[in-house]
Amino acid sequence: MMLTFKFLFRKKSTLQYPEEKHDFPVGYRGVPRLVRAQDGNERCVACKLCEVVCPPVAIYIEAEEFPNQDIRERRPKVFQIDFGRCINCGFCEEACPVEAIEMSQSVEIVGESRAELVYQKEQLLDIPEDPRRAHLRSL
Repeated sequence: MMLTFKFLFRKKSTLQYPEEKHDFPVGYRGVPRLVRAQDGNERCVACKLCEVVCPPVAIYIEAEEFPNQDIRERRPKVFQIDFGRCINCGFCEEACPVEAIEMSQSVEIVGESRAELVYQKEQLLDIPEDPRRAHLRSL
């Protein structure tokens, strides 16, 4: 009974969710996102290492030839991540040799059906970047 009263009179820390957002630490692993290069294109070279290393097989990639061969040889024609299967383990981020995929701070991935949880390349590129991580990348 004494333990109950001890917690009863403590200060509560409740967030009013839609208006107030939780501030996650810099190392927090949200959902994976694709990173854009300096020229605005996706940084991915379609090596498929993230697809191979993904434990729940949530990533699907189809490669195509890059129109301008001077920059690089390949890019992903189709890049899908099924967030219904993704376990946010971070293996895809660790396996990527060109740092084209990273774990974001976003946790608001919702859908009314399983098909809505399959994000395409453009949706993955549009997931916002945490400004604190952008600052760390420039160091």
